[in-house]
Amino acid sequence: MDDFMLLTTFAPWRAHQPSNAADDLIAVLQRQQLLPPRAVVLRHIPVSFELAPIRVLAKVTELKPEVVVCCGMAEGRTHLNLERYGRRDELAIATQLPLDVLMADTHLTAISDCAGTYVCNHLYYRVLAAIAAYPWPVQALFVHIPPLTPATQPLLTTDLALILRRLATGRG
Repeated sequence: MDDFMLLTTFAPWRAHQPSNAADDLIAVLQRQQLLPPRAVVLRHIPVSFELAPIRVLAKVTELKPEVVVCCGMAEGRTHLNLERYGRRDELAIATQLPLDVLMADTHLTAISDCAGTYVCNHLYYRVLAAIAAYPWPVQALFVHIPPLTPATQPLLTTDLALILRRLATGRG
C-alpha cells in the first residue's frame, strides 16, 4: 500500500519571478498525473520565517502523513537538490531518509548539505526538529528545484516523479 504524502511549495517571493519553479514543477507532475496517488499538495506557502513552519506543521498535525516533502526554488542551482540537513546556528538535524537510494538512476539530481540561509532552511529545520521532539511516525525531505528551462524541465519532472514514487512505496 502506498504511504500518504504531504508535498509543499512556496509562493513566489521576488518581483522578477512570475512563479516559483518548485510550485511549477509540482503543477507539471499534477497535470501529467505523476504524483503518488495518496499525495496531498499544500501550495503557495508564504515565504515567511514565522508563517511557513506554522502552515506546514499544522497540516502535518492535521493529516498525519508518513512523509512530508517540502519543495523550494533555488535560483542559483542547476540540479534538483535533496537536502541532507536543516540548520539553525551551529545545530544541524539530518533527514533520516536514504538520499543515495532516492536519487539512484536520476539524471539531474544531487545531494546537498546546505539548504541555504533563508526560509527554506528555516522551514526544514523546524519540521525536522518537530519530528525529533514529538516522535511522529513521519519522515521529512526538502527538495530544492532550480529554475525550469525547456531543456531541463523533462529531466527534472522525471527525477522528481521517481523520487516521490520511491518515497510513496517505501523504497526510499
